[in-house]
Amino acid sequence: MPVYQNIRDTLSTARSALPDPDRPGRVLTAVERLESSTRLDGALGPLRRAVRALPLGGARDALHGRWLGHAVHPLLVQVPIGTWLSAAVLDLMPGQRRGADTLVGIGLAAAAPAALSGWVDWAELRKPQMRVGLVHAAANVTAVGLYAASLNARLRGRRGRGRALAFAGLTAVSAGGALGGHLAYRQAAAVNHAEHVPAVVEPGWHPIGDVADLPVGEPVRRQVGETPLVVVREAGGAVRALADRCSHMAGPLSGGEVADGCVRCPWHGSVFRLSDGWNVRGPATAPQPAFETRVVDGRVEARLVTEPHSAHRAAASA
Repeated sequence: MPVYQNIRDTLSTARSALPDPDRPGRVLTAVERLESSTRLDGALGPLRRAVRALPLGGARDALHGRWLGHAVHPLLVQVPIGTWLSAAVLDLMPGQRRGADTLVGIGLAAAAPAALSGWVDWAELRKPQMRVGLVHAAANVTAVGLYAASLNARLRGRRGRGRALAFAGLTAVSAGGALGGHLAYRQAAAVNHAEHVPAVVEPGWHPIGDVADLPVGEPVRRQVGETPLVVVREAGGAVRALADRCSHMAGPLSGGEVADGCVRCPWHGSVFRLSDGWNVRGPATAPQPAFETRVVDGRVEARLVTEPHSAHRAAASA
């Protein structure tokens, strides 16, 4: 009877971690509580300032993934996670010591650029995302420490201790990965917040107001249906229009600054070219949906550009 009771208790605990039709499970409840907790807030500001002060230069945009078109951090973390998981498999097989040790070392080497890209992204998030991200980072730092200790034990011939530390490290990095998934899929961190615009804007020309009401060189907000636009009337008379919500974190570009034919997001500093929406500087990794404009009887009309890459090439070659 005690054995069956233990099995029932274990199954009951496992089921309680999963959602049911009436309420979320314990895991989701705990993570949601973490999102709203203020216990870690005292560390967020100093850490953000430290990350932003790193002398990375142009490498900062590369670490964000602007060259790739989306965040590079999820790509980089595949190497340490993959090598450590493979090392765990080899640790369970006889005669695979050298291979397991090598994989643990490769994972440790690959963890550094993965962590740096993660911190660079983290410094540009909203506070609830930063809270989860900080615990995500702490779990991964714990994993790195455990794997470093594991490699040290292996090199000293303490195989059992090395394997035990590695399995503990795999547990920690798995927990960190689960929180990373929550950040991406539940909290929409480092995703394109303007991706929906082509799906919701009706084709054709849409009136957005009188050209006389547009101040020269200043961004203003106008609407196409339910979609807000940032509209800028240039000194030469051209009218430029982009989706207003920044692709990085949905910041209002209409509240930003215009300079050198670009608009700068007031929230995190992403810079977009007004002529075609190209993300000239990050942290945004995706361009803004762009609208072409025309003036008919003193009124401005806008139409979504359906081939943004062609528009970018044309602007770049002009």
